[in-house]
This record gives sequence, C-alpha cells and structure tokens, in this order.
Amino acid sequence: MRNQQRPAAFPQAEEQLKTNGVPLALATDDDYVVRVVSGKVTCTGALIEEDRVLTAHHCLAVRGSGGEMLSSDVRAEEVRVELGGDHFAWGEVGVRAVLAPTCGYAAGDGDIAILVLERRLVGVPTRPPRLDERPAVGQVMEPVGFGRCFNSGAMRRTVREGGPIDQVMDTRFRLDASICPGDSGGPVVDKERGEIVGVISQAVMDGNETTLGRAEFTRVDAWRALFTQAKFVSDGMSPNELPPVECGRSASQK
Repeated sequence: MRNQQRPAAFPQAEEQLKTNGVPLALATDDDYVVRVVSGKVTCTGALIEEDRVLTAHHCLAVRGSGGEMLSSDVRAEEVRVELGGDHFAWGEVGVRAVLAPTCGYAAGDGDIAILVLERRLVGVPTRPPRLDERPAVGQVMEPVGFGRCFNSGAMRRTVREGGPIDQVMDTRFRLDASICPGDSGGPVVDKERGEIVGVISQAVMDGNETTLGRAEFTRVDAWRALFTQAKFVSDGMSPNELPPVECGRSASQK
C-alpha cells in the first residue's frame, strides 16, 4: 500500500497522562495545535477559537469491528482534546458537539470537522483559519501534526516539510509533503502569512518521516457554513436545530 493515499489517523495503543487542570503558564504560541483522541484513534487539531477545534472528519467516524470507517460520527462525549506539544499532555478538555459535513467519513470530500469544547480555554493561543480566500497554486504550505512514523521517536507535535501547492480542486488541494499516521486533522499553514488554509486529510506514507509523498488537504474556505454553525453552537444553539452541511459544489459557497 506504499503508493496509495490513506487517511493519516493513528490508532492509539496506550493510555495518555491526563490532568484535570490547565496550567496556563505552560502554554506556548504553538499550543494552538492540539491532539484529538477518539477511542483508540489519535489525530491532530487546531484551536481556532477559545472553545473550537478544527480537525478532520474521518477522525470522528465510528469504526467497525475491523477498524473500517462507518458513515456516522462518534458521540461528542467520546472525544477529548489534549493540550501540550509532547507525548504526555499537560491538560485536556471534553467536547460537547461534533459538527461535520454529510460526507468525508473516510477522507476525501468533506474531510473537515469542528469540535465545540465543553469550556473556553482562556490563555491558550488560537490560530485563525483563512475563510475569505481560496488557496492558490504556488503558495508554500507547512503542515503540523502529532503523527508518528516508524522511524520517529515519541509522538510529539512536529512541523512537517511541506512546499508549494501544485493542484487546487473544489474543496481540496494537493502538494508533496512529509506526513505520518496521526497527522490527520492537523493545520496546514500558509508559511508566509501564518494563517490556517487547510486540514491534513490523507497522504502517501512509507513509514519514514523524511519522505515527501503526495498529500491531500481540505480547504477551510470551501466550508464556511460549517464555521458559521460552530459559532451558533458556541453561542448556545443546539446542533439538532441546524440543517446539515451538505456536500457537493454548493458547500463551497464561493
């Protein structure tokens, strides 16, 4: 399966150190990148507001008995967000709502989700998504993730080698990048402007974290409706009161 793109989620195989408090003195500018844990699956996310985390939809898909991704989302209470850049988290917070499109359960179109947290993380840095401008060919991107390849050490936040975008599609874009299992959901940052432009979705991976492989990312600007709904839920609206964010060209609202 060396040359086949696959979702970059990492099945968690060990318990993580958990703390109830959030020692704000430990927070650094890079701590907007967080770890998203759903059962035995570990992914990456980005804190875009004090109570909202951007990640990949396939990270929240229910798994079948063989580990396959099913077309339904896990319950919000089954997800937690861990803080800090090292293998062991220095804090964590629960999730009260999972918002995602009606596709993207196994990557591809719609592989984006927003988690609304149980509480606001005051003092922890955030990073804004760029929603009013589509990515362009030639822009240099920098992925960030908590993934671990076979030749990696302990799982920790890592800035991956990226490069210029060479293909832009309706809801996704592609470039060659070094991606490891567990990087899914991580932010793809415009290296010049520092804004989040996309979400790590899937990539060709060979187990070596230095290998550049074909990688695909979800455009955040193509799913502005999802960000609007997340704000409504943050302000107190129930997710059940909101219409589904449908897939297809209409979802991009260009």
